[in-house]
Amino acid sequence: MIFRNINDLVDSNDKKFFIEKVNIINQLIIKFCKKNKIDLDKQEIDKKGVLKELALIGILKIEDDLPLLKKILKSEYGDLLKVLSFYIKNKKKTNYILNKFYNSYRKELQDKRVESNKPKIIDLFCGAGGFSWGFVKEGYQIELANDIEPCAIETYKYNHPDLNSEKILSADIKEIVDNIEKHVVSDVDVIIGGPPCQSFSSANQQRIIDDPRNVLYKYYVKAVEKIRPKFILMENVRGMLKVADEVVEDFKKIDYEVKYKLYDSSDFSVPQKRIRLIYVGVSKEYMSSKNITPDILMNEIELEIKNKTKYVLKDALENIKNLECPTVKNTTEIDCEISGKKIDINEYKNKSNDYIKLINNDEEFDYTFNHKARYQNQNNILIYKTLQQGADSTCESIKDIMPYSHRNHLFKDKYFKLIENEPSRTITAHMKMDCHSHIHPTQVRSLTPREAARVQSFPDNYLFLGAYLKTYMQIGNAVPPLMGQVFAKVYKKYI
Repeated sequence: MIFRNINDLVDSNDKKFFIEKVNIINQLIIKFCKKNKIDLDKQEIDKKGVLKELALIGILKIEDDLPLLKKILKSEYGDLLKVLSFYIKNKKKTNYILNKFYNSYRKELQDKRVESNKPKIIDLFCGAGGFSWGFVKEGYQIELANDIEPCAIETYKYNHPDLNSEKILSADIKEIVDNIEKHVVSDVDVIIGGPPCQSFSSANQQRIIDDPRNVLYKYYVKAVEKIRPKFILMENVRGMLKVADEVVEDFKKIDYEVKYKLYDSSDFSVPQKRIRLIYVGVSKEYMSSKNITPDILMNEIELEIKNKTKYVLKDALENIKNLECPTVKNTTEIDCEISGKKIDINEYKNKSNDYIKLINNDEEFDYTFNHKARYQNQNNILIYKTLQQGADSTCESIKDIMPYSHRNHLFKDKYFKLIENEPSRTITAHMKMDCHSHIHPTQVRSLTPREAARVQSFPDNYLFLGAYLKTYMQIGNAVPPLMGQVFAKVYKKYI
């Protein structure tokens, strides 16, 4: 479930995420009241009602636990009492805005899905869930997901309320795969995922893929061998191309026919040049029974993307609030009207362009999530102002103020101003470091996490949990949902 009982919080990490989720609950109702000109401060506390809501959420069961809750939440405690007192009477009016935070609501969804006959997937190394989201949009059901990064798991849980949290694992992949029969009890149609492979340059080894640093990939193969899905879909960086034939060999040993190809996400209606190596595989047993091969699947994928609409960066950056970057250090986590907020009122509701409608499935949302500019010092701000679109660190106009000019031969794109009328350069996890490589084309700042998420084709209501800088990491590591959806659509024809 999304919440643990306060008596079950075992470490500082648990408490950190617990407080963050309560803060989001508070902010959603505070923003609702502001949007509708309601004075929340006049709300009377319904202590009995609040206790009932806290039990439904899963935070606590008895009144005796309130002092512990107050101790953990501190200043958030008083707001929570007011917020829940208001919500009790106004759930329908708010369009049940807090549903995803209620363990009781999530259990209802999870009980319903038990009877579902949707095709089933496992997502290994799932991250924040971009790959999964593409499959969910195409009508699949997730059976198991795992990742080692706690904040990515929290994001995944929040955005997939119909999946029991016991099936979203943040644990050692070896332990998961060795005991995978305990986690998966039904037939699985597809195993998807992008196992990190860290070494492609061990020239003295007979098989590069056998480098010990690539052990995570081996567990992906082992999971496939044990679960025996009909199909596999594995994503990785194009640097893995040099070991691609070795990967094919490994799958052949466990009776899977696999083909691979480099795909560019911009061909999938994603406004981003993102080239990834994709492995498409079918079990040999299923190939024989259904007369389906990886070549057939890949031909279908080519037909699907042939007439896809191409979008550019500007399409992803429209209809969202203009921001300025903060100039005071260590203030990025603080909400601000000028530099943005983790949760803000969407001023552009019902003004979406075609691309935003596409990623949002034609829905309109009242709130904007994770749209916060990051801190920059005055020198960086001057560089951002000076650079023209498409210019990088070697630009003559900034040579006197460029602090890394002595390293231009290595990192000429340390600074890069994005071009609005072209697909964006690749959104990467490295953006958590400084974002100089992704300067906004028309505003004096770098892309916000929400803008990066849009470029990746996440819907606007996909909320990223965790520390601000780690949201960039989650977004940058993800498979664009629109890209995943095309593969999901093609696979589904043969399930």
